[in-house]
Amino acid sequence: MSKLVSQPVSQEFPETISSRAALLGLGSAAILAGTGCSRSFDMAALEVPAYQVDDMTTGSIRPKISVDRQVTSPELMYASFTDENFTLPEVPFKKIEPKWHRQVVVDPTGEAPGTIVVKLQERFLYYVQPGGDALRYGVGIGKEGFLWSGRANIQYGKKWPTWTPPPEMIARKPELEKWRDGRPGGLENPLGARALYIFKDGADTGFRVHGSPEWWTIGQAMSSGCVRMINQDVIDLYNRVNGKTPIVVG
Repeated sequence: MSKLVSQPVSQEFPETISSRAALLGLGSAAILAGTGCSRSFDMAALEVPAYQVDDMTTGSIRPKISVDRQVTSPELMYASFTDENFTLPEVPFKKIEPKWHRQVVVDPTGEAPGTIVVKLQERFLYYVQPGGDALRYGVGIGKEGFLWSGRANIQYGKKWPTWTPPPEMIARKPELEKWRDGRPGGLENPLGARALYIFKDGADTGFRVHGSPEWWTIGQAMSSGCVRMINQDVIDLYNRVNGKTPIVVG
């Protein structure tokens, strides 16, 4: 996505099943119950000996991976819904490699909980959770020559933000002249449904973590420097971020 001109905006904010597999199965049942699905589960049919499900941890045993009600089946995560008077279309998730779908993983970053970590080579964004887990999202990144990396902070976020192409982009693409003063937020806006603004040492870097209607670019290096996400994913991340949030890109 393009490097943006800063504008002042207000802040808004399966015979033997492993222990982990069994726990994830139980988590799925909880999620379906939480979403109002009227499906019953015969737990005996799982044929999991009780001793295999360990609800407690000791010493060197790592805690079980967490269950998150917003990390469920892709049919639910990427469904169409209305947000701020805009109806987001359903994402054809079957056309996207499953690794790019939102999921809970063991945290590989070592950063403190509440930190956003973007791994440029992996093309994943992690939001670190307490207890050794992280939420992982597939992202699109900047093409060669447009990448930014470093430690900074998310200063604020914006719903359905205005996109203003920088003068150098307008020079490369004169057809963008009509948006010199800003393109209003909407379904076709390059910033998508949400934008998180990256500041370093109190100054706007011009780089953003933002949504995109171009879901097929996730996992690709195609933007002009920003970190782009599926709109449904960036809304999920936006709803989790509280106040100024540390971000590490590299």
